[in-house]
Amino acid sequence: MMRVRDKILDSFLKQRNFGTPISRVLAYSTQTQAVYSDTLYGRLQRCNGQRISVIPVIDDWISDGREMHDQELKRFIINCRKNRRFIPALEVAEWMSNCMKNFAITSGHVAVQLDLISKVYGVEQAENFFTSLDERIIDVRIYAALLNCYADGKLLEKAEATLEKIRMLNDYSTLAYNTMLSLYSQMGMHEKLDSLMQEMENKGINFNEVTYNIRLNAYADSDSKGMERLLMKMEVDPMVRVDFYTYVTAAKGYIKAGALDKASTALKKAEHLVKPQDRQLSYGSLMTFYATMQKREEVYRLLNRIRSYGKLNYRSSVYIFTSLEKFDDLDSAKKILEEWEENNTHFDLRIPNLVISAYCKKGRVGEAESILNRLIETAKEPSAKTWSHMALGYYKSGRMGEAVEMTKKAFVSTFPGWKPDITTVAACLEYLKKKGDADGIQEMLMLLEKCGSFSVEFKESIRKYIAMGSQRGTT
Repeated sequence: MMRVRDKILDSFLKQRNFGTPISRVLAYSTQTQAVYSDTLYGRLQRCNGQRISVIPVIDDWISDGREMHDQELKRFIINCRKNRRFIPALEVAEWMSNCMKNFAITSGHVAVQLDLISKVYGVEQAENFFTSLDERIIDVRIYAALLNCYADGKLLEKAEATLEKIRMLNDYSTLAYNTMLSLYSQMGMHEKLDSLMQEMENKGINFNEVTYNIRLNAYADSDSKGMERLLMKMEVDPMVRVDFYTYVTAAKGYIKAGALDKASTALKKAEHLVKPQDRQLSYGSLMTFYATMQKREEVYRLLNRIRSYGKLNYRSSVYIFTSLEKFDDLDSAKKILEEWEENNTHFDLRIPNLVISAYCKKGRVGEAESILNRLIETAKEPSAKTWSHMALGYYKSGRMGEAVEMTKKAFVSTFPGWKPDITTVAACLEYLKKKGDADGIQEMLMLLEKCGSFSVEFKESIRKYIAMGSQRGTT
């Protein structure tokens, strides 16, 4: 399920004619795959599943003298964002801005690029991009994207300042206010949330389903009775469309309050509101709630329904494997993975990574090794996440020498947005310290520095090992 703020931004950009909203871009069917097999979009999709740069695909397309349509590239960006594949989406957005001939850069496109920069490189880089823009192109769409960046980073003061700039433009869009409401909700600032909703009422800014669902979500975190009252109000209001997300939010609140029967009722209502095109993702989401409630029969009932709809995609796989992991049913997860490997024509490394991770977290590194070996035998390149998962498995199994080697491989294979497991890295450095292996420590620290993409907090947490390594190196 998409995060609320991402849904808000997508709706906003659609209204400003950037393109189809993410929430309406559907998972691919077998028929669709056949149709786009020799299109630029199809080539980009196949490359996207391999976690490599998609730009050479565009370059080859141009070299072949094929016609280039910006709508295909926009469609690819939209689908990548829906599936949280922000790196390839940003690659294509930047290529369109910098290299595409006869492409008219709009504020809507810039807003998307700004949001993607924030998601891939962080808010600071997004701010740098924003300040580099020509003032003549900056409008409410770009401010809305910047507001979304600050909300993602929970930078309250900057978000509030950006909303004030939107107010000064006299744009009383529900969507910008919803972004701010979502931030207040996530930060537990319910008084400010209520105050902003009151401002919306005073200014005649209409509430929509997202507005109500944000308030419902805030109630779900702390006030189940308030949540129930609001839900009843929404159900009888002819101007409000109560949807799948509404009842899922209510179920979350009931589970937190220990009212499992009411949660089950809400989940059943949600199930009746699932849209045909969203079945895999929606049923997967419901699975995770039933797994939390330890309702095994409901989990397997929904699992069978999902599998009956055909090939799994990554997002539905996350729900499935997360739910099975809660029951420690990794054998079923392994079977589903093997079926996917046999039947899926578009490989996505993230799916086997999910099962490798589950095995490694349980210390069952042998089963994880068999999946890894199968990947290597079929010429599939493991990613930094794959090696990091394996390092965790070896660490939990007490095989620290192998954990060190896997961690090194992870550092060598790093990509933007990836973060190592800090506990495993610290354990590897401690292991090398006890062995008196100063060279090994220095090698790991040098690999870490070369990556250059880790947070200050992460590097601070291992600063003591840097000092220790230096001392060792001088003795």
